[in-house]
Order: sequence, then structure tokens, then C-alpha cells
Amino acid sequence: MPQADRWLSVAESAKLSGYNPEYIRRLIRSGKIKARKFVTVWQVDRLSLISHLRESKKAGRGPRFAGS
Repeated sequence: MPQADRWLSVAESAKLSGYNPEYIRRLIRSGKIKARKFVTVWQVDRLSLISHLRESKKAGRGPRFAGS
């Protein structure tokens, strides 16, 4: 995976996951997903987010999508 594709903004992470952006920030603060801060902007590690989504789905948690 190219380095540029590895990091997502909070807004992109929310769109990809179906979570609210504030919930993404909460996951960052709690250490449940990896992220780094560039001045005032958080960037989320794509693989960390995908891993979290898979684990949440296995546990029966996570966003609910139409048709899923």
C-alpha cells in the first residue's frame, strides 16, 4: 500500500466506517485505532480502522448499514 493511501482524515474515516466523526476521535483517544496528528489535524491509519471494524463486526458491534 502506498504511504499516501495509508492515512485517512477523520472525515474520510467516518465516511468509510459509517461512524460519526466524533466517535472516530473517541476511538483515537482511547487507543483503539492508530492515528497521528499533523499540527491540528488527525490522520487515521487505514489498516487499523479496517481491523477495528472487522473486530467490531465479529463482536456484533459497529455501525448498522442498510442491507447488512
